[in-house]
Amino acid sequence: MSLARDDRGAATVLAVVFIGLLTSVAVAVVAAGGLVSGHRRAASAADLAALAGAAALQKGSPGCVAAEEVADANRSRLLTCQIDGEVLTVEVGVDVESLLDSSWTLTGRARAGPSTYGAS
Repeated sequence: MSLARDDRGAATVLAVVFIGLLTSVAVAVVAAGGLVSGHRRAASAADLAALAGAAALQKGSPGCVAAEEVADANRSRLLTCQIDGEVLTVEVGVDVESLLDSSWTLTGRARAGPSTYGAS
């Protein structure tokens, strides 16, 4: 039994299409993973910066300066810092390189201050 002349190479074409599809999906997954990782880094840096700033405020030191130092130490930059009494709110940005030679800034926000739980 022989194959018809028109059927030769059909499997090769299907294999190339399938490999191209798998490659596209793999690139998309890697790109999404990079964005998720960058967002987690921004959120963690914001949490740490807010805690450091609030702790500095309670000691009488400038809270935004401490928050900026901690943000810098976490490879991020402090975008905003607001003080409302003893509560410090920060927004931190992390630059993430994409696969297409562009850069995105992902942000994280956090707030820290003394606990009011159980206060009357």
